[in-house]
Amino acid sequence: MADEPLAAPPPEKWDDFLSRAAECRQTIERMKHPLIVNHYDCDGLTSGAIAAAFLESQGTKYRINTVRKVDATLLEQIKDEQEIIFTDLGGGQDGVQELKGEVVILDHHQVASKNKRLQLNPHLFGMDGGAQLCGATTAHWCLGTLPQAAIVGAVGDIQSPLQGANRILLNKLVKQGVVIAPIDLKLYGRMSRPLPQLLTYADDPYFPGLSGSEERCAAFLEGIGLGKGAEGKWKTYNDLANCDKKKLVGALAVYMTELGNGKFNASRLVGETYLFPNYQSQPELFEAGEFSTLMNACGRHEQPQLGIDICLGREGALAKGVVLLALHRRLLRDGVEFAYKNVRDWGAFLFLDGRGVIDDGIIGVVAGMLYPGGRQKPIVALAMDANRKIKVSTRGTRRLVAAGLNLGLALRQSCEPLGGAGGGHAIAAGASVPPERLDEFLKAFASAVERQIGGTEEIKQAGA
Repeated sequence: MADEPLAAPPPEKWDDFLSRAAECRQTIERMKHPLIVNHYDCDGLTSGAIAAAFLESQGTKYRINTVRKVDATLLEQIKDEQEIIFTDLGGGQDGVQELKGEVVILDHHQVASKNKRLQLNPHLFGMDGGAQLCGATTAHWCLGTLPQAAIVGAVGDIQSPLQGANRILLNKLVKQGVVIAPIDLKLYGRMSRPLPQLLTYADDPYFPGLSGSEERCAAFLEGIGLGKGAEGKWKTYNDLANCDKKKLVGALAVYMTELGNGKFNASRLVGETYLFPNYQSQPELFEAGEFSTLMNACGRHEQPQLGIDICLGREGALAKGVVLLALHRRLLRDGVEFAYKNVRDWGAFLFLDGRGVIDDGIIGVVAGMLYPGGRQKPIVALAMDANRKIKVSTRGTRRLVAAGLNLGLALRQSCEPLGGAGGGHAIAAGASVPPERLDEFLKAFASAVERQIGGTEEIKQAGA
């Protein structure tokens, strides 16, 4: 374990960022009864909780509204609010700029064409909001509360290993003893998943010949002497003795090296992880990745307040969250099984139509779990929301983003001319599309992706 993480130099406009953070904090301190509007995913719940904790520390009454998107309906609902704090959204929507009340935006998404509001956003200060700051770490730099939730938000927003301003925060929290960052096996689920499932759903790295098959993963583990325990149950990685952890890591490294003809980079297998010493007795909260999944379970199954209550340490909240987490994991397993059987290659992207099968709250998570290590194209996944509108979730990879992919921009360009709405990050973004214009959207999106990362074969005709 490293004594502390490698330091990151401050960004060029770091002093300006901190000055804006102080301005936003002072404005929020003056608020009398604000409405917090936050996104429903992990980053949204943790950033909303950070704002709530700050207001509670000030003795300020507040209300909170967790939403899936900022649209005309929401803007109409909040148009008469006198004080609004947006967390993890609001920065990219022009309509927010026209609200009449006092507004503070703590966001990290790409910024709207007009920015007339008081906003703390890394994009305004030369930083990448898709990699260097999330909504929760932005909110924490402003308000200073719930440091664990800030790290969880970044991990949940696929920003690990932490870099840039996230890393500056990490170093600060490590010195305070809030977080430790050991070098360990990087696979998600080390604390909770039985070993065969740990390998089955591995995404970075992806284990060809193992990932996707629990039966083959079990055989691999038994082959290296890590079979079921005395009670006939599989252990988790966290349950293993140190010598067995080394045995597993070593065996996986050998396996990947042999597959790659000696070219496998071990840094893909082991790396920086994030643990919270104060939560060591609570496995769902001890490791940042596990904590982030719990937040996603709450947000994506219509219980966002439960996630916020867990972050705030409300009595009884964690026990309720554990029950919901079990349901979330089962639905994800079912969704992934369906997806692997039904995903199709449509030239510019992989396509999954999950309408009527996969809940719109988890369709993006399922998309991100498909072919995670070997994916050469972005994934477009569809689900149907409660209003019978089509929800589109897209997921890319870091390699594709480095090649020029920007899913948030591609969705915005494809949706807006068709009466839809879309946006997000370069690596992950979402949209809503009128059902009758789905074919047009898919063709426009394919063209946008081809312009960004080069031409591919023509997209097949889609059926609504």
